[in-house]
Amino acid sequence: MAKTVALLLGVHAHQPVGNFESVLDDAHVRCYGPFLRVLYEYPAFKFAIHISGWLLEYMLNKYPEDMALLKEMVARDQTELVGAGFTEPVLASIPARDRIGQIGMLSTCLKKKLGQTPQGAWLTERVWEATVVPALSDSGIRYVMVDDYHFMCTGRNGDALKGYYTTEEDGRQIDLFPISESLRYRLPFSPAEEVVGYLESLADDSKQAAAIYFDDIEKFGIWPETYEWVYERGWLRNFIEGVLASSIIKPMRYIDYHSMAKTRGVVYLPTASYIEMNEWTLPVPAAHHYADLVGQEKYNNRYEITKPYVRGGIWRNFFMRYPESNWMHKRMLALSERFHQLPDNKKTADMRQALYEAQANDAYWHGLFGGLYLPHLRRAVYNAMLKLESMLDKVSSRPAKVMEDLDLDGHDEVFLQSGDIQAVVRQDGSAAVCEFDSYRLHHNFGDTLTRQEEHYHRKVHAQPEHAHGGEGIANPHERMSLKHEITQADLATDSYRKVLFCDAVMHESSSFTALSYEPAAGAKSAAHYQAVYKGLTFLKKISVKGESLSVNYEVTSSTNGVFKVEINLAMPSCDGPAGRFVIGDHVPGGFGQPLQWPELTHLLLEDAVMGGALALELNIPCHLNTYPHFSVSQSEAGFEKIMQAVTLELSWPLNQIQGPLTVSLHVK
Repeated sequence: MAKTVALLLGVHAHQPVGNFESVLDDAHVRCYGPFLRVLYEYPAFKFAIHISGWLLEYMLNKYPEDMALLKEMVARDQTELVGAGFTEPVLASIPARDRIGQIGMLSTCLKKKLGQTPQGAWLTERVWEATVVPALSDSGIRYVMVDDYHFMCTGRNGDALKGYYTTEEDGRQIDLFPISESLRYRLPFSPAEEVVGYLESLADDSKQAAAIYFDDIEKFGIWPETYEWVYERGWLRNFIEGVLASSIIKPMRYIDYHSMAKTRGVVYLPTASYIEMNEWTLPVPAAHHYADLVGQEKYNNRYEITKPYVRGGIWRNFFMRYPESNWMHKRMLALSERFHQLPDNKKTADMRQALYEAQANDAYWHGLFGGLYLPHLRRAVYNAMLKLESMLDKVSSRPAKVMEDLDLDGHDEVFLQSGDIQAVVRQDGSAAVCEFDSYRLHHNFGDTLTRQEEHYHRKVHAQPEHAHGGEGIANPHERMSLKHEITQADLATDSYRKVLFCDAVMHESSSFTALSYEPAAGAKSAAHYQAVYKGLTFLKKISVKGESLSVNYEVTSSTNGVFKVEINLAMPSCDGPAGRFVIGDHVPGGFGQPLQWPELTHLLLEDAVMGGALALELNIPCHLNTYPHFSVSQSEAGFEKIMQAVTLELSWPLNQIQGPLTVSLHVK
């Protein structure tokens, strides 16, 4: 009997909610469009494609000709459409009712726009938790694709992973396809003829052997060197024609293979994602230990045997690693709960859309791509959350002051809201404002990022660990490049959260010491605090009114020393030309410039991207230093510096603070 292998090739197309149109257009020109047009020429080459809902809507509106080709390929049974959550959430990280809603929204859209209801689903970042099975099954999904690594962690070996398995949870079942890591690293980086040869080597005489591939379509044109390799040098055509010329390889849609082949048995997978995620989710030094252990196993030629047992963290660990991610996540969960508590006749499509956009995965984590480190992605999440919160407040009002431990860190936060703005105050001793929202602008001025050590920082000035050898091109995991010049000083970390109204004092010493506040009695509509430092008592009152946030300070005695207030502001323009400081009729510079003023009572921060401004007003003149706050992160293009905030350092001699000191921020 002749040996054969079914080629189940799937691609995943996604752009983050809030990404720049120029990025989407470039992605279409270099990848999505060329890929679809090449595949259209080969009707016998069957494949599957998943396009996230937000990107799909953009492509349908902006590139109808290419989407018409896709629709035709679906109609002629060449292409299978694969579902998922509409805004590409990590399903395991959102409530079950939202999982069903998100999947249903995309499935309905695919049926309406492209003529097919999906039976398979793409799991965002291939994050598997058994808890997602009921929602997938209840949504009409029959199978999903996860990494073969997930299966290896159960003791399955590669030879057994040429088909699908079945799992169950809470009385529902679903089938699981193991994506081949070997294929992920070969396509499209190895020469086409080598990949075809490898596929043929997977054939057997069972008639059910499958080579299973599902990965980012962006590898076919957007990643470094891939456009020239895949299209200009003809890799994609050579690969397709090589597959079609083979008597052994049978290109097939997942849906057809699933109908033809039998399950290979029951399986229960551990909570996992793809193997690279194991390292990314771990904090330093644990990530160092993990990477060193993996390196040691590879050096000793044991890794292919031991890698299922050398495991790092799980995707949810990002909420532990990054307080900013955890805060966004818990804010999203709370808003989801408020939305679902409404009577059905009070829920609107706009509310649901905003909720789903707030659940888009990209801003909640960081690995090879910028993710959480990209301010415009976090801004899109907050934009959606504040739109939703504003709509919810109109139908279900909130108290002006609420206290709760939203982020589960053991300390309450105080929520102060006027209907126009909201300030959230941390009760961890800092009495700092960690969120400052304008509902009119749908913007959180506290959406900053604290610099922390990353595992990959030790690689910034190192040589690549793995040099690419042979023909083909390197994948991004093998690369080591600098998008910007990075100095050792750029890798500095922060010892405290870079938020608003971080207070410190220098008294009879050469360095500033952060004040530690305790809650104090006061007006019910404000947050009151008290700090004692070397015989000095500091009183702090935070309140909101209309579109103004006011912080009042009192120092009980006059003495030598300096009092400093640090305000870190997320301004959408960052170091671009659309953001500038204004003092009266004078424009001294932009947010990306270090500036200082010896006597200042008024400062306007104008931001054309935000479509508004923020005014700083003081009743006692201060010495003001401003400078950009940068972080260093990795991306597929190399290590890069990203401006996270504009920092304002306000300082006063203690003996000049006679009576209350008021610092106000007014949204304009």
